[in-house]
Amino acid sequence: MSVTFEIPEVDYTQYTNRQLAAVPLAVLAVAILVIAGTFAVTGTPVALGIDFTGGTEFRLAVDAASDAAARDVITSTFSVAPESIRSVPTDGTYVVTFQTEAVSTSQLEAQATNAAAIEIRSIDNVSASFGSDSQILALGGVAVAFAGMSVLVFLMFRTFVPSVAVVISAFSDIVIPVALMNVLGIELTLGTVAALLMIIGYSVDSDILLNNHILRRSGDFYESTYRAMRTGVTMTLTSLSAMAVMAVVASLFGIQLLSAIGLILVFGLATDLMNTYMLNLSLLRWYKFEGVAR
Repeated sequence: MSVTFEIPEVDYTQYTNRQLAAVPLAVLAVAILVIAGTFAVTGTPVALGIDFTGGTEFRLAVDAASDAAARDVITSTFSVAPESIRSVPTDGTYVVTFQTEAVSTSQLEAQATNAAAIEIRSIDNVSASFGSDSQILALGGVAVAFAGMSVLVFLMFRTFVPSVAVVISAFSDIVIPVALMNVLGIELTLGTVAALLMIIGYSVDSDILLNNHILRRSGDFYESTYRAMRTGVTMTLTSLSAMAVMAVVASLFGIQLLSAIGLILVFGLATDLMNTYMLNLSLLRWYKFEGVAR
């Protein structure tokens, strides 16, 4: 039994270019405000995980009657408050994260070892200097990937408006998920950086598909748009569904990294649908009928 997506043929003639672009631009503006507010409060545009700040992560088994009691045991065991305490339902353990240099990893380990109700299952430690280096490399990688994508797009289309449409859409596809990460408390780690890089790839793929159908293939503008949508929307919805399933399953099994990656990709793919078939399309229609291509 196969599952197919029925892509409705949207009557874009009912909407002006301003109306189409208004919603994506408004969402982008709100996302930028969220990121700016986070930066003003914390000094970073998004909360950083221990991959970038340095810190220690314990996986602990706790002998307690309830989840609340287990969290109380963990909190009272250590001399500094944990950055986060996350339960893993599948094996009954807790992942406890510290992002502080006030107490060394060896001291924290000694405190956990001396607690009768706690058993250490694993310890991961990242030094602050290594985390800082990783942060520079990861964010630099995102910047280089975005810049490389922009150059490639301009070389492909060699015209300003269609190229800018792709770049703006890709930029928005990154910014909006980052803002949602702040809202939902998802930290930036090496894994979530990889998800943001994947979003750049998805975004460019769907935008170039639309641009190629409209600018380089024969047929009416709206006919070309619908041909691109049949392929692009189906492709994006398939990927979005897979990522949503991954996020749900990973959450049930307590795999935080996969859950975070899945959520970010769901946000990014949903954003890409909006930006490609509203923002990008409005710019292409203006270019074809009112701009220099007229």
